[in-house]
Amino acid sequence: MTVDEQMDVLRRATTEIISEEALAEKIKRGEPLRIKLGVDPTARDVTLGWAVVLRKLRDFQRLGHQAVLVIGDFTAMIGDPSGKSKTRKQLTKEEVLENVEAVKEQFGKILDIEKTEIRFNSEWLGKMTSANWLRLCSQVTVARIMERDDFAKRWAAHQPIAMHELMYPLMQGTDSVALEADVELGGNDQKFNNLMGRTLQEVAGQEPQCVVLSPLLVGTDGTEKMSQSLGNYVSIVDTPNDMFGKTMSIPDGLILDWFELCTDVPMEEVRAMLTEDKNPRDAKVRLAKEIVALYHSPEAAQQAENYFVETFSKGNQPVEAVEAEIPTDQINDLRRVGVAALISALELAKSNGEARRLMQAGAVSLDTERLTDPFLSLPVDQMRGKILRVGRHQFRKLR
Repeated sequence: MTVDEQMDVLRRATTEIISEEALAEKIKRGEPLRIKLGVDPTARDVTLGWAVVLRKLRDFQRLGHQAVLVIGDFTAMIGDPSGKSKTRKQLTKEEVLENVEAVKEQFGKILDIEKTEIRFNSEWLGKMTSANWLRLCSQVTVARIMERDDFAKRWAAHQPIAMHELMYPLMQGTDSVALEADVELGGNDQKFNNLMGRTLQEVAGQEPQCVVLSPLLVGTDGTEKMSQSLGNYVSIVDTPNDMFGKTMSIPDGLILDWFELCTDVPMEEVRAMLTEDKNPRDAKVRLAKEIVALYHSPEAAQQAENYFVETFSKGNQPVEAVEAEIPTDQINDLRRVGVAALISALELAKSNGEARRLMQAGAVSLDTERLTDPFLSLPVDQMRGKILRVGRHQFRKLR
């Protein structure tokens, strides 16, 4: 491909390239570029939101460049405060390593793992001495760090900012120096951190990396950034039926962005599907099938559509709903079960709190009865044999 053709591929699903001219110049040299993407394993599922930047790394990889995936096993124990109004909970090393094992295999659904250089930033950050850290801090002023938007907002609101949070951009920038990155990828919320990499590379005498930023995918609720903690996400390891159903639940206003960020369908084709004379539901079906096909297969996508039509469009209960035993540890002395705790125990929600929020939102039912009391408990015998429905896409036949 020509440089212009490569740039056309790389512009998709991006909001800013710093700078296009510099990136084109690097590509013109004809040597494979080192393309860095850092990921902190703070959760166990790769979501479609996380997949946006992984897919951009895949684009560079397909164009013949070296994909370098940095697993932030060191930085994940601190947690990037990007977009947060308070200090993140710090993970233990054990929690981080468990998450790493959970997501490593999922990366292979997007990247050619055999051709991907996978590094852990504890390789260099974990070996730094006190003198190294002090020397690193001397390279950036406090005023520069406080330019970061979320820090500035918290400072203005008199909210606490921990010292270790101020170090995070320096650590991410050090990753770029250690790897001699030519390009760094990130979401819009990573701009400050990515630019810090350029600063530290210049101090180290390296050519500064280009930065390619992608938009943040809005979750299934249509308002917030996709997040596992908010429960508004689609995981790339969801079952085909769940993946299809969750995608069909998004507001129509997200269809265009989801096509651009989550699929390879040409955008002119997408826009033709979304003209005023077309039913947006047809475009959404196509979107759901494209996503399922990417992470499962075209056959699975067709089966998921058939399932969706039978279950939702016709208002039927899913006769093939997965059976689930009510855990004995959820049954109290009165032979009753707390519904929120049961939903969490069956992994239909991430926590009891999320389950209660789903109930309050009217997203939980037992057969045809909607359960809205977040503290409801029911007799075990009354629940067995019935279908518990959570959201629009998750069903369990209780036994």
